[in-house]
Amino acid sequence: MLRIKKLDIFILKSFLTLFVGTFFICLFIFMMQFLWRYVDELVGKGLEMSVLAQFFFYSALTLIPLSLPLAILLAALMTFGNFGERYELLSMKAAGIPLLRIIRPLIIFCTILSCISFYFQNVIAPKAQMKLWTLLVSMKQTSPELDIPEGVFYDEIEGYNIYVKQKDRKTGMLKDLLIYNFSDGFENAHIIWASEGKMEMTADKQHLYLHLFNGGQFENLKSQTISSNNVPYRRETFREKHTIIEFDGGFNMIDGSFLSDRSDSKDMAEISHSIDSLTFRADSIGRALYTEIKSSTYRNIDLNKNDSVKMAEKHQSSINIDSLFNAYTLAEKDKTLGSAADRTEALSSEWNMKSYSTTDMDNNIRKHEADWHKKITLSLSCLIFFFIGAPLGAIIRKGGLGMPVVISVLIFVIYYIIDSGATRVAKSGEMNMILGVWMSTIVLAPVGIFFTYKSNNDSVVFNAELYINFFRMLLGLRPSRHVYKKEVIIDDPDYERVSVELNALCKECEEYDAQHRLASAPNYYRIFTNSGHDDKIANISERMEYIIEELSNSKDGILLGYLNKYPILSTKAHKSPFDNRWLNLLAGVIVPIGIFFYFRIWRFGLRLNKDLKNIIKTSRDIQDRIKNESFII
Repeated sequence: MLRIKKLDIFILKSFLTLFVGTFFICLFIFMMQFLWRYVDELVGKGLEMSVLAQFFFYSALTLIPLSLPLAILLAALMTFGNFGERYELLSMKAAGIPLLRIIRPLIIFCTILSCISFYFQNVIAPKAQMKLWTLLVSMKQTSPELDIPEGVFYDEIEGYNIYVKQKDRKTGMLKDLLIYNFSDGFENAHIIWASEGKMEMTADKQHLYLHLFNGGQFENLKSQTISSNNVPYRRETFREKHTIIEFDGGFNMIDGSFLSDRSDSKDMAEISHSIDSLTFRADSIGRALYTEIKSSTYRNIDLNKNDSVKMAEKHQSSINIDSLFNAYTLAEKDKTLGSAADRTEALSSEWNMKSYSTTDMDNNIRKHEADWHKKITLSLSCLIFFFIGAPLGAIIRKGGLGMPVVISVLIFVIYYIIDSGATRVAKSGEMNMILGVWMSTIVLAPVGIFFTYKSNNDSVVFNAELYINFFRMLLGLRPSRHVYKKEVIIDDPDYERVSVELNALCKECEEYDAQHRLASAPNYYRIFTNSGHDDKIANISERMEYIIEELSNSKDGILLGYLNKYPILSTKAHKSPFDNRWLNLLAGVIVPIGIFFYFRIWRFGLRLNKDLKNIIKTSRDIQDRIKNESFII
């Protein structure tokens, strides 16, 4: 039986407090990004608040599944970062509670959120998407709010061009107004000029009501069927005139049934049914085109009478194209080649047009398949992001909105790039659909498992020194020695004994150098059959470090400077690539790898030869320093 303890309630309360805030922040950010894409459809249309409210409501419903993973990632990072920063996580682990037990209530909660996300995508989101696209198409077809600019012709009213020289913003009066009415055709244009005027929208927003003062009207009375050169016209002047222009400025919701074929407006069952229907239709069209290609329509060769006579004279049972063409005159050859080129071009254009329907249908099928898988992958991303955010927050131990926001945005950007890029390639048909749509899950799921494992075992992940040492070892680099003067010295060095030790160290280095001849090329066979360590170099390194430790208690700065010249010896790198003999043999058999390791070991041998000479020279300098100074007494 599942028992809810106070620790579970505390963890859930801490997570939920942050999750609610981060969810609405993420949803707001995604809505602003969505709004920015369609801002041109909203601005200047005079849309009512109810229409805008519907737009924001439906867009919010469709963006909830996308906001949940980022909100979970950010909330998990902040929650466990706060626990680590306040040492609460350390207290839980010190009490013997492992990380997996700590995050167990949140795993259950995030699993429920994944199910809610799937429900939204499969049930609510298709309906909201249908309503949203219907709204967007209706907004696109809505006429813009009437705002005639000064000094230019305004042509947003169908059949009219309106010019206003000056506008009075306070009174709404238009100065020097010119109206071209082309509703009856260009040749029957009506032209109205007025020194002043005012425009008002009718209450039903279906017409414009114009009050014009002190102007004139010109109308061409030529009929469209009359071709006479004498064209009658009518001209009148007025002191005040009223006219009405048809202008639908209201919002009308269209019938969105034509949007039902979109894959994002269907649930998984409807998508599966549509894929079957589209596949059956594509197969039928493909078989029909294949039958048409195989038919004799495009393979028959039309022979004229002269061709038939020539074929009969040669008594050939089959058509020999080359001999038939060579029998033509130069004019006939030119005509035949031109006809063949025209026929080939016509056939190419015809089949390109026919192939467009099959290509478009294949793209539609792949889009349906991608949306079917997307409903599952986007739901699973809630759990994956939690298993990335929770252990990562426990590792970095930084709460607040600083580091967690940076890390979560970086992870989400990586996820989005992988997901959108691979899905786009899969929709184009260049990648397997399942592999393309599931690519982000395949990449990030192991990352979540890795972080969870490392955090549960308290392993070091973000220790920079660990990675620096690894790359130093890989590239053969080594740190420099730093010996500083100590503030407090308890025991002074025994300089006489140190001098004797230096003699022994120098002698051992000279013997090793003479015995191994490190300056010459190493033996390839010995490198990859060796499995032991070089005890002599290890002994030299140990003795050198003991002398350095002894002399580091000296007060003489020059002597300490000599100590910094001693190298840090690598005791294994010059012998063999690995400690295991079978790995060495395998590396030696694989020639490219063996050659790489051979030259690498040769390089380390040359460096060791230089180090031994450096040890001998530095030791002699220290001995001379000890002999010439009085601090040895």
